[in-house]
Amino acid sequence: MVFGFVLWGCGLFVLLTMLAMFFYPGGTFSNSASPGYSFFENFFSDLGMSVSHSGQSNFVSRIMFAFALTLAGFGLIFFFVVFPQFFYADKVARLLSAIGSIFGITSGISFIGVAFTPHDLYLSAHTDFVLWAFRLFPLAVLCYTFAMYRSDYGSRAVMVFGVFFGLLVAYLLLLEFGPGIKTYAGMLIQATGQKTIVYASIASVMIQAMVARNRFLKKSLSSDN
Repeated sequence: MVFGFVLWGCGLFVLLTMLAMFFYPGGTFSNSASPGYSFFENFFSDLGMSVSHSGQSNFVSRIMFAFALTLAGFGLIFFFVVFPQFFYADKVARLLSAIGSIFGITSGISFIGVAFTPHDLYLSAHTDFVLWAFRLFPLAVLCYTFAMYRSDYGSRAVMVFGVFFGLLVAYLLLLEFGPGIKTYAGMLIQATGQKTIVYASIASVMIQAMVARNRFLKKSLSSDN
């Protein structure tokens, strides 16, 4: 089942990124001698570098990061391919879900693009993929928030996506207008904000996938009876 794959993909993303942090050789943007991975000073994308900021090979961490982000990207794509099935009854909700899925699928593709463009090798492409992933994802969430509301999908699911949309917009504003990473304070804010929104994204998609799976199972049982 697709929603089961999404749940497994999200869980593996968390596990693999934590393992990638463990194997990261060391170094941050401002301190190449920093040991290991710093949750508050290293960026998520540092896990995908071909060579760490310390100058050491980052092969193990890079492979784990690429696999984790690819899983997450495909999880988003599959999720948004099948999610519209719950919104066919209402014409407006059906249209909103279709538009939302276009944004969501494209965002998933962008996340996969991030996985295969280490920022120490392909900075311009990497930056573009990151920006488009986080520009499109809020639009997908917004469309589905309204589709859920119109379809009486469930107040908790609507609330989850509503809060998540606010977090995505806040992070997008941080990316576009927040402090630069050339100062230590700016680096701390950007690195911490990035991890907050990434794990919030995983949590939000997992919750929606669980709700959708339960609704699908109930629908299947009802049709069998």
